[in-house]
Amino acid sequence: KIFRAFPPIKDRHLSWLTRIESEMSSSWIKTGIFYFIQPVKFDLHLFDPQMLLFAIFFWNRETRAFEFPCGFVCPTLLDIAAITGLAPIGERFHPDILEEEIPIKEISISWDKKTYLAFITAHVGKSGTSVSTSEHIAFLMYWLSACVFCTPSLQVPKYYYALAQALHSKKRICLSKLLLTSLDTCLDEASESLFRETGPRNLSGPLWLLQLWLNAIFEKKLSLTSSFASPCALEGARLTTLTPRKCSIQNFAKYIKAIFSFTHFSEDLAPFIRTTLLGPSWLRQNNQVGHISQDSLKIWSSFLSWDVIFLGVRQKDVRIYPYQPQLFARQFGLCQMKPLPLRPVEKIDAGICVEEGNYQEVLDFILHPGTELQLTPFTFSPSFLVLRCYLRWWCTYYVDKLLDFDVFLKKLINSPFSSQGPKQSGTFKNQIIIYQFEQFFKVCYRPDNISRTIFDASVSLSKMVQRNIRSKKVINPRGKTDFEKFCPKRIPPLPNALFGLAKYLSYPPWVKTLDPFYLEHKAIPVKDRVTYARCSLYDFPRRRWWPLCWVDNTNPPPGK
Repeated sequence: KIFRAFPPIKDRHLSWLTRIESEMSSSWIKTGIFYFIQPVKFDLHLFDPQMLLFAIFFWNRETRAFEFPCGFVCPTLLDIAAITGLAPIGERFHPDILEEEIPIKEISISWDKKTYLAFITAHVGKSGTSVSTSEHIAFLMYWLSACVFCTPSLQVPKYYYALAQALHSKKRICLSKLLLTSLDTCLDEASESLFRETGPRNLSGPLWLLQLWLNAIFEKKLSLTSSFASPCALEGARLTTLTPRKCSIQNFAKYIKAIFSFTHFSEDLAPFIRTTLLGPSWLRQNNQVGHISQDSLKIWSSFLSWDVIFLGVRQKDVRIYPYQPQLFARQFGLCQMKPLPLRPVEKIDAGICVEEGNYQEVLDFILHPGTELQLTPFTFSPSFLVLRCYLRWWCTYYVDKLLDFDVFLKKLINSPFSSQGPKQSGTFKNQIIIYQFEQFFKVCYRPDNISRTIFDASVSLSKMVQRNIRSKKVINPRGKTDFEKFCPKRIPPLPNALFGLAKYLSYPPWVKTLDPFYLEHKAIPVKDRVTYARCSLYDFPRRRWWPLCWVDNTNPPPGK
């Protein structure tokens, strides 16, 4: 279910696509999306979960790149163009650019039919009738939601209407940059989710693009074969047939070895500069920067120019992503230099923002329109060389990221992200317990610092008791109060989940020794006193929990 947001099987929409294409193909060619729609006719829904998982483990959210032993590697606009046929030119996308030339009230779309199958059934036209404006826009909305950006709700949201009607009106919007940043966002979220206890419930976004790109760079390493024989001359269509059909947890070892074998950058990591490339004519003969024509200068300037891309169809979802091709120069057949910031830190205005939607102000500030990239065509062969300064920098950077094969393989197999990994019982219950604990005590639960968590909770509990005493104004004749009488009822237990569980507790100095077996437990060696457990909180014996009434909160934990 983690990957359930992948595009649906082609049988659901193939007949509708054929009907729309018969009348709208010329419009799609003018808009630049004709080739982009073609992979939907093939098995775009197929994926290899082990291949996607191991790749996400190598993703760095700071550099927004995969870190292979030989350097940074990542899909670029050239890769997007080769896989989808999308040119890197067109109107820059941001929410303000999409005006509703066709008011949404004039289009007959059933908004109550949002699930993919219901949406298709409600909007497909009858055989023998012409395609109406409403039907074409409805198809484009379905295509954007289900087959391009892969929404997590598995429904067709209304906010794609503005983009769909713009494509219907033959506006040439630069979808390639929007698609690339959508993939980056998806990888950021997937990488972050690997550190959650329960793992992700559902990954959305254009992960199909990642699968096709991985098929391309590992085609030779993994001996991926294809019986591709289709009139659609597009790399994306061919790559759909290379997706491994047999998914097994044993594939992890094979994929990790393939990654570790890239100690030197090879032509496998630049699969789209080969002379036998399939795709549109504007790219097929101009896919190498050393053999481009004058007509391709604008396209290659977009491939190689640093840029800022706005992501988000709705105003509230807008994010800014940098496009940094200088990090991946070898993927274009160029020599790799040491990556440097494009602007000095002291010249970055921290006050710039897009809260008011002034996107042009942000672009003028960041991009410096007066310093555009100028290309002069001349002939040379692709090169995967690096400068000496880059090599020294990379060795220093990567030495702290070296991975042990066996340790990394075990980490992959045991990950909650792995669909075939071991079950982690009680994780959902523990998540509820942690939430209840934090809400009751108004403290932050720190699994890496249990002693601090207990101390903060005890302080909070003490304040609750004091408030109860003051509100009831009852003190016994001896001037003392009964703790249990004024203690809140139903105190949530301290969460104990998949990290270390105290088998016999080792009390710090700030915990009162009210445990009658304290001296017996104190004599037990540490190695027998602490253990790691993979069990539900409800299966863990209550006598091994720390009652908070034992905690002396007058002094904080030493050194904390």
